Amino acid sequence: MKKTFAVFKNRNYTKVFFAHLTSQMGSVIGLTAFLFYLLDRFSSQPAYATINEMMYSLPTLVVFFFVGVLADRMDRKKIAIYSDWIRAILSVFFLASIWLGWMPLIFSILFLRSAVSKFFIPAETGIIQGILQEDDYTTAAGLNQMLGSLFMLFGNGLGAIAYWTVGIEGAIIVDCISFIISAILLHTCNIPESVRLPNGKHTIKDLQIKMIVKDFNSGLRYIFGNRLLASLVIGFLIFGIINGGFSVMQVFILKYKLASDTYEEMAVISGIVFGVGVLIGSVVASIAAQKFKLYQMMIFGLLFSGLFIVAAAYATNLVLFFSIMFIVALNIPMINVAMGGWLPKIVDPKMMGRVQGWIDPLMMFSQTITLGIIAVTFPAIITVEGLYWLVGICVLVVGIYYAVALPKFDREQTTITANEGVKEHG
Repeated sequence: MKKTFAVFKNRNYTKVFFAHLTSQMGSVIGLTAFLFYLLDRFSSQPAYATINEMMYSLPTLVVFFFVGVLADRMDRKKIAIYSDWIRAILSVFFLASIWLGWMPLIFSILFLRSAVSKFFIPAETGIIQGILQEDDYTTAAGLNQMLGSLFMLFGNGLGAIAYWTVGIEGAIIVDCISFIISAILLHTCNIPESVRLPNGKHTIKDLQIKMIVKDFNSGLRYIFGNRLLASLVIGFLIFGIINGGFSVMQVFILKYKLASDTYEEMAVISGIVFGVGVLIGSVVASIAAQKFKLYQMMIFGLLFSGLFIVAAAYATNLVLFFSIMFIVALNIPMINVAMGGWLPKIVDPKMMGRVQGWIDPLMMFSQTITLGIIAVTFPAIITVEGLYWLVGICVLVVGIYYAVALPKFDREQTTITANEGVKEHG
């Protein structure tokens, strides 16, 4: 653990880390409160809750063509800062749209705010890759996982508390303030130009359609030119299905099966249980990353998570459900820490934006399709139990695929890296 927190000696990383924390807070609290608002006001129309989640994933399919190219060609620091400021402004419009009460306008602004957020992560990922040493990548991934677990632990609770105390309006104001704080933190970072502009200086005028298409295609060629990277990216397609189901199915099983009268309170408890599991799992995963191969962690985490997600479909009471989901949460960091620590090691810093620009749309495409199917078929065709079966089987499929493919591709990558090292010193 001493090594884990030693990374905060890097002041730039510390500021970027807390900027990510506040930016994510701005994304979570208001949207969680809005989900409760929809379920409370439109309890007989669960499709609204699903559409709300779609407004997070669908924009990726609109902006994906530009996101990665901009992160590689333009100033990554400015992209992240502008993303925060624009989302802060859109939060004000979101608040106004709720006062008007017109659902098409509300979802349109959510769509725009989400679209702008998609530019933040590739830029931030490129910055972190540049300001840290390779040995710190897995450590940073572990810290990000811990951060994610804290949001699982407190996100639903903070959103619910905000909704109950200051209403949906107050929650959105918290969003706005969080984005502003994130932008200020990033502005104070002293990021080297080689990290901010890994491919040299460019202006918006330079980004002609021909260049964008060329860069976008080069990202795809780069991915499939590395069999290990291609295997990891293919897995993200299935992760989208998993995320799509997970984003709504815990609330649905509480509202429509286990705790229909107290689902809001139980959703908070579920978030706490899940967050504690992920937090403990994050510590375990950070330690395991120093002792096991990353693909071993991923395969273990996927297979065990898949089995217990399927088991959750048969939960008949809250205690059993919370116990099963706690076990699932313990295993998830094994996947995320391994993935987060692996990608920066095998991706050229000059290509990180374009690689990330392919990962997000693939994952969000499958996530959006999944949410669309749920919106149309739940509960008339697909039951709550069916959602858990769908997600659990998808997790198991990825785990089996990785168990077959990753050990061989990892050996090939290790050989290639070793040969390149010999050439550099030859």
